[in-house]
Amino acid sequence: MGRGGKGTILKMRAEALKVLCVAEPESKARQARELLAASRGGASIDPQVVLVPDSPLPGRPARPALVTAIQVPRRSPFTTAGRAALLHAICHIEFNAINLALDATWRFAGMPEAFYRDWLQVAGEEALHFTLLREHLQRLGHDYGDFDAHDGLWSMAEKTKDDIVARIALVPRTLEARGLDATPPLQAKLRKAGDLRAVEILDVILRDEIGHVAIGNRWYAWLCRREGLEPISTYAELTLKYQAPRLRAPFNLSAREAAGFTPEELARL
Repeated sequence: MGRGGKGTILKMRAEALKVLCVAEPESKARQARELLAASRGGASIDPQVVLVPDSPLPGRPARPALVTAIQVPRRSPFTTAGRAALLHAICHIEFNAINLALDATWRFAGMPEAFYRDWLQVAGEEALHFTLLREHLQRLGHDYGDFDAHDGLWSMAEKTKDDIVARIALVPRTLEARGLDATPPLQAKLRKAGDLRAVEILDVILRDEIGHVAIGNRWYAWLCRREGLEPISTYAELTLKYQAPRLRAPFNLSAREAAGFTPEELARL
């Protein structure tokens, strides 16, 4: 990836598409963090350019093998192998989250510059999460790719590739928001299993994910205002149209409130 600097203008959306096409996980994560640094350094955004990928999306390694969600076995955190498999599943989510944020950056032309800088921030922070989890997984004697994984997150990206309102409604505000609910119980299990480093990493992830879901909520509200849509009824329609997974209790209401869900939305849970 080229670097911004004096005499060099990075077109950040085009660069995001290039990084999305990178298959090697470590390189993708590093370049996503470089993009965030360039964005914070004032690199140019190209909002009006319509980009066309010249290779299949997303770039990803040959492993892990992708299977249906029901084929991914549930693992206990109370054995080293089970804990490694569990952390691998979260690591895979974070790898997909890098791709989702990069995809939102390049795909949807004509948005305000702040929209693209927000998703570059998300991509860079997801890259950090992936790196922290992968390093811990390696300390347990495994690596990313050692276990099968499912492709639910990217499948929703494919479904909503032509509908920015649906993408923002159903990826950050639905799929990623589920992580706000799932993280505290998972931390409790890992703490009981004695894996305090994993608990610390999930603290970082939960803190950042509140911000990522807040970004989704902010842009969903903005898009609904622009399109003249009523947010709550539109969300219900989109969940049906795109077959989004049903939300299940328990809910992390304090985290969801911090992420910008309205009192009415929280009451509907």
